[in-house]
Amino acid sequence: MHAVVTPEADAALIVVDVQNDFCPGGALGVDEGDAVVPVLNQWIEAFRRAGRPVVYTQDWHPADHASFKEQGGIWPVHCVQGTDGAAFHPDLKVDGHVFRKAFASDKEGYSGFDGYLAEDPDAAGPPSDVDLASWLKQQGVRKVYVGGLTTDYCVRATVLDAIKNGFEAVFIAAASRPVNVEPGDEEKAIEDMKAAGARVV
Repeated sequence: MHAVVTPEADAALIVVDVQNDFCPGGALGVDEGDAVVPVLNQWIEAFRRAGRPVVYTQDWHPADHASFKEQGGIWPVHCVQGTDGAAFHPDLKVDGHVFRKAFASDKEGYSGFDGYLAEDPDAAGPPSDVDLASWLKQQGVRKVYVGGLTTDYCVRATVLDAIKNGFEAVFIAAASRPVNVEPGDEEKAIEDMKAAGARVV
């Protein structure tokens, strides 16, 4: 059993990109990517019990996204809009608002703060014009807990942008896994988050 904090009255949980393509067997599968699911589910339950917001970020790429190798990027094709690979892991408890990112061909979107509210998560099209930072501030959120995939890319970017947007940020180490394109990327990402002022639990 993983220890979960009791959420503060101004806290929200951000679950980053726990999608099929980032889990073992996916197009960009991460070692033990699915191991974050039971840990995150405990955090999700704790935040829901406390009546605090839980938000989910979702990579939502067009088929010709700039990050794909075919377009000169560094990644294989992954998380294409409306595909099973872009869907959340089937065991993840999805009980909250979904923010989609990187849905325009020419825009990278590692950070959840590049995400916009999907008013209808069942629709394949682009989301609304409500961005994550504005939405969190409207809910009175001042502190965010962040976990998901991957530590060294989208989780790191989300934590750093949370701090840039004026939020206190906490990185949930047990609820995240790295892709480690280069050896040591995970350690470097954690150092970057700490240096920016994030707390690690």
